[in-house]
Amino acid sequence: MSPKIVTFVLGPIETNTYLVLCDGDCWIVDPGFDPGKLIEHLSSRSLTPSRILLTHGHGDHIAGAGPIKAAWPEARLCCPRGDVEMLSDPQANMSGPFGLAVTSPPADEMVGPGMSLNCGTVEWRILDTSGHTPGGVSYYCPRGGVVLTGDSLFAGSMGRTDIPGASASRLISNIRAQLMTLPQVTQVLPGHGPATTIGDELATNPFLTT
Repeated sequence: MSPKIVTFVLGPIETNTYLVLCDGDCWIVDPGFDPGKLIEHLSSRSLTPSRILLTHGHGDHIAGAGPIKAAWPEARLCCPRGDVEMLSDPQANMSGPFGLAVTSPPADEMVGPGMSLNCGTVEWRILDTSGHTPGGVSYYCPRGGVVLTGDSLFAGSMGRTDIPGASASRLISNIRAQLMTLPQVTQVLPGHGPATTIGDELATNPFLTT
């Protein structure tokens, strides 16, 4: 059975937070600011998330982790290994410069490229898409034909690399090696903005066609 994915656009930066449903299990990916409507959605349907997955450690993608962990303490917070320090450091997670001072509970589990996780019986592979942050990852589900890219790849764009800890050459190299080699029909669900496909980005994304 393929996963069902529900998108919640949360907070002032309109972060795409994803609810992943597979075989009676569920995950939350990149919990943004003001997760009240997500928590209400889960509670009203008696859904219990087993994991909270982060694609990277920026404040707008971790801000909802605390409220969600408070509601479901057993949900395992999974953070990319290279971004762990960002959870407790508002300067590192880019919220401090905006006067927001976002922090998150500590990671219950560190994840990294080459690993895979099962949501129910559905396998998700962890891909190296670092470059926007030092440890950024994407979550790819071969059975569902979908990849959750965080802020590495957007429709027609890619993540910022003019910020501390970022590298344009590393990000572009990882996008080409890890994402553009996926089947072209693969749906791309990014951290902000509309969905796209690998094929569309290969054909039209200016960062990949020049």
